[in-house]
Amino acid sequence: MTDLHLHPSLREPAQTSKAWPFEEARKLVKRYPGGKPGGEPVLFETGYGPSGLPHIGTFNEVLRTTMVRRAYETLTGGVSTRLVAFSDDMDGLRKVPDNVPNGDMLREHLGKPLTAIPDPFGKYESFAHHNNAMLRAFLDRFGFDYEFVSSTERYRSGAFDDALKNVLRHNQDILDIMLPTLRAERAATYSPVLPVSPKSGIVLQVPVTVVDADAGLVSFEDAGETITHSILGGGAKLQWKVDWAMRWVALGVDYEMYGKDLTDSGVQSGKIAKALGGRKPEGLIYEMFLDEKGEKISKSKGNGLSMEEWLAYGSEESLAFFAYREPKAAKQLHIGVVPKAVDEYLQMRGAYPEQEPDKKLGNPVHHVHVARGQDVPGAVLPVTYGLLLNLVGVMGADASKAQIWRYLGQYVAGADAATYPELDRLIDNAMAYNRDFVAPTLQRRKPVGGEVAALKALDARLAALPADAAADDIQNIVYEIGKDEAHGFANLRDWFRALYETLLGSSAGPRMGSFIALFGIDNTRRLIAEALA
Repeated sequence: MTDLHLHPSLREPAQTSKAWPFEEARKLVKRYPGGKPGGEPVLFETGYGPSGLPHIGTFNEVLRTTMVRRAYETLTGGVSTRLVAFSDDMDGLRKVPDNVPNGDMLREHLGKPLTAIPDPFGKYESFAHHNNAMLRAFLDRFGFDYEFVSSTERYRSGAFDDALKNVLRHNQDILDIMLPTLRAERAATYSPVLPVSPKSGIVLQVPVTVVDADAGLVSFEDAGETITHSILGGGAKLQWKVDWAMRWVALGVDYEMYGKDLTDSGVQSGKIAKALGGRKPEGLIYEMFLDEKGEKISKSKGNGLSMEEWLAYGSEESLAFFAYREPKAAKQLHIGVVPKAVDEYLQMRGAYPEQEPDKKLGNPVHHVHVARGQDVPGAVLPVTYGLLLNLVGVMGADASKAQIWRYLGQYVAGADAATYPELDRLIDNAMAYNRDFVAPTLQRRKPVGGEVAALKALDARLAALPADAAADDIQNIVYEIGKDEAHGFANLRDWFRALYETLLGSSAGPRMGSFIALFGIDNTRRLIAEALA
């Protein structure tokens, strides 16, 4: 892992940086001015409920938490830290997700711990093991430094036994916190402890009486019989708000962020943590990702955009860049945001090398790459993603990657996959995006009115240019024609829209000078001829 974030030149500007990871990290500096007592690492935690497949929201939480972790290390000059990715896989399955196979099989196991339910995909020993593996594979792909912790393993190994006994000792304190927040019918059966039935294996939602807190014994009714049962060694699971608080105290968690939908839960869990003798961690309450309909993205619904879909059409770095931006603002996450995120990331990355240290810390690409244990790449791509999409669009959905590289090679010196491996990957993304979303919607219209004369004028001016004319020179010609009152455009925007709609078949497009220089003057004249014909 690179130590870019620990460079001495960054520590002083980090103290006053307004970038949100540093604002969050300063909360921890205030909590531990001299580091955590005894030199123990400061512990960051993220939570995952494996009742559904990991999605961008899951990844987003690990990424953002890692950004705060690295910011804290920058502020402190490298104080030791850890990140735990905690899977709540002891939880009982409450409903069958919409986006997994073998729903009828899963329905037969409702209520059982997720690690006790067969994998509907038929690959792992349980449903939870499958989803945990999916999470870890993605986090590993992005190079995150984390420790995976399974709730089931902690409960069954006895690692949580002392914490569970502590919960039983404070059972009434917890009830006093929780019962006023519940509806009457829910309060009637509420218990901080959810015993696992020795008969059915189901995580039971039943009233529980504490028999012996120090021995971990409780009693409850199971299938018509009152039994005494040990909650230790995996014999029970805690209600999740209680579980959350117990985990904070048992593991010594110092920082955990969570979504706005869990604001009230965070308040209750903080009170419970205090009752258990611990302290609520610092953290950020972030806004949720929304789908294109403005609805919250859900693991079980599978709505919104999956990580796999994003990576089919955009780069890994662009996904992290999108996640970094404005965590306290709700953002729509759909396929249409991918190209913009790719180009904004590349633009910010291009500016990074020449920036002063304080500006670097405010540049999203610093946090994107530091979170992945990387230096910020210095390479600048010769074309934008938007321009690449337009090139692929006019070449047609059946254009091959080799043809695209041949085009690029004519106008970009030394353009090949070996020289620009990142651009090579981006061509794959652009071809997929064009095939799936652009090509089906392209429809070139005939030019009308003054557009005809304007296109003829553009053709004549291009004919007089050398094949290697500069993009800026071409752009100036385009401007001149659009400003010519004889063509009747109310503003340049109308002229550009006419170019996009008649030549490219879309309502928006690239900087025309850059596009024509890349696509070629002869090829552009051919497009104009087709439009006029």
